[in-house]
Amino acid sequence: MSEAVAMKSKSTAKAVETENKKRSQWAEIWRRLKKNKMAMFGLGIISVIVLAAIFADFIADYDTVVIKQNLGERLQGPSAKYWLGTDEFGRDIFARMVHGARVSLKVGILAVGIAVVIGGSLGSIAGYYGGKLDNVIMRIMDIFLAVPSILLAIAIVSALGPSLTNLMLAISVSSVPSYARIVRSSVLTIKDQEFIEAARAIGASDARIILRHIIPNSLAPVIVQGTLGVAGAILSTAGLSFIGMGIQPPAPEWGSMLSGGRQYLRYAWHVTTFPGLAIMITILALNLLGDGLRDALDPRLKQ
Repeated sequence: MSEAVAMKSKSTAKAVETENKKRSQWAEIWRRLKKNKMAMFGLGIISVIVLAAIFADFIADYDTVVIKQNLGERLQGPSAKYWLGTDEFGRDIFARMVHGARVSLKVGILAVGIAVVIGGSLGSIAGYYGGKLDNVIMRIMDIFLAVPSILLAIAIVSALGPSLTNLMLAISVSSVPSYARIVRSSVLTIKDQEFIEAARAIGASDARIILRHIIPNSLAPVIVQGTLGVAGAILSTAGLSFIGMGIQPPAPEWGSMLSGGRQYLRYAWHVTTFPGLAIMITILALNLLGDGLRDALDPRLKQ
């Protein structure tokens, strides 16, 4: 009885020690990230954009301000009534940009999430088992990488039709190969380490080793690439919407706003300038945050 209690207390102590170690590790990463002023600046911008997207319905009503046309006040410049002016249909550009942030972030985050899950799974399987399976999976990924991602996205949207769901699917499929290669390279460096051999020795299944030991230790490069991937997904969304293959009017989206206002650029500069600035600032902030995360997650930079 006493031996069982002792073993239980030891296992509890070991679990607590592991949990404390994980917490201290993430605290150290956050401490290093806070030292990077540019990364914190990017994080601040992203936080503001995310909050604006979350509370978009409280900032401006979707039906009466964002969608409803008011041709009597079309192409008005920035003023106290319309902070960023109005577009070619008299709609408030600021309100449309706020609601457009919700669309861009939704597509970017979900598309990258799908790509990480699919690409990470394929990369883990290829790196862990190796051999012919690795060769088949990675050669398929190479075929996808041989096609420019934007062209692959255009082909998928052309085949399935322009919609929000198809847009996310197209961007995620075009992003899968990069995450598969990143995860595979991490798995190749981890799978022969001692703690993996110990897990095999105690009879852990391959699925448990991959899910509980290999993938958690491969997250650092995936997190960095995912942050940068959201920026790329937002840019791809804007590009596809600009050429009419993304979010369809009258739904607000930064790329479609650029496309709709380009013919008025000479005498209504604000119609395209502010959506373009929104795209540029968002992508810049995500890149700054991604660079900061790369430095914070790199164990060689702890000193």
